[in-house]
Amino acid sequence: MIMPEGNPQKIQEKVICFCNTTKVWGGGEKWHYDMAVLLRQQGYRILTITRKGSALQKKFLQAGLDNVALNISNFSLLNPLMKQKLVKLFLKHKVTTLFMNLPSDLKTAGPAAKRASVKQIIYRRGSAIPVKNTPLNKHLYRNVVDLVLVNSEATKRTILENNPSLVEPDKIKVVYNGIDLEAFDKQQVQPEGYPAKAGLVIGNIGRLVHQKGQKQLVEVARILRDKGVDFHLMIGGEGTEKADLEKLISKNELEEKVTLTGFVDDAKSFLKAVDVFALSSHWEGFGYVLAEAMSCSKPVVAFDVSSNPELVSDGETGFLIPYGDVAAFAEKLAELARDPQLAKEMGAKGREKVEKQFRLKHTLQEVVALLK
Repeated sequence: MIMPEGNPQKIQEKVICFCNTTKVWGGGEKWHYDMAVLLRQQGYRILTITRKGSALQKKFLQAGLDNVALNISNFSLLNPLMKQKLVKLFLKHKVTTLFMNLPSDLKTAGPAAKRASVKQIIYRRGSAIPVKNTPLNKHLYRNVVDLVLVNSEATKRTILENNPSLVEPDKIKVVYNGIDLEAFDKQQVQPEGYPAKAGLVIGNIGRLVHQKGQKQLVEVARILRDKGVDFHLMIGGEGTEKADLEKLISKNELEEKVTLTGFVDDAKSFLKAVDVFALSSHWEGFGYVLAEAMSCSKPVVAFDVSSNPELVSDGETGFLIPYGDVAAFAEKLAELARDPQLAKEMGAKGREKVEKQFRLKHTLQEVVALLK
């Protein structure tokens, strides 16, 4: 439990709205959920706007937070009725701060909040993908948004990649995602769900989509098998590339070496069951799962892309591999298989780094400071 800070009367005067109408669950949705729950504990009044039936809506409702279901899309900015509905909603609830997480929400809810005179309009961008240099984006970033909140220096760089003057740099603030270590450490582990099957158990958790690059991990597994390394690779998640991955595993005759576990709803038990975490993503805004793996004292092997160097200290908490070099990726995993003591030392240093830099209470403190 993170203790409340600040003047209770001033806090009660503020109404914080979290607008996130995505269908899926990911790092951005976890951030919205954590901040909404923690800010309510601090005494702030909270309103949430989500897509009906989404995972985020279900969690908000389970937490007892006020929720309004709206299905906002990329075309909603052309719908005057949707904009008017949002304006009335912001006025009715006397919203003082709006947090958004999706481009579609920014395009529709952002201008509506401006019309409703919401004092603080914050767009949180968690994806390290360049922003398109369009007239609409220029207007939104310069005239609608008061602050752009990003989860890494890498994400900050990509915002300005296509247009260095898209938004003033002092309107972009880096606030890292955080792990609630106290709660995380108290979670019970169910190791029987993931029995050890080899000398080195390698884990990966993520949506089975192109961004996460799990096809490269299958190639890494083939190299390790051919090297004679005693290993087993577990890939946790669901997604559109599942069938392709199954075919690739079968084609390379890796059924005994690679397991697709399906959706992982207990990340800690999964991570505790592995010896090393492998992140094959093409890009990451902030590799939240890296912080979780490091919290479990696991060494990390990842490509040297986007925000990964901000989490992984190469040669200390794990290894950073030149992008796309699957042979080098496999060799570093083989090195950890040969040297369990090195893996243990790297895992311990990873845990120390999370304790110092990526605690949820630090994230909350920075967000509260913005609200003040």
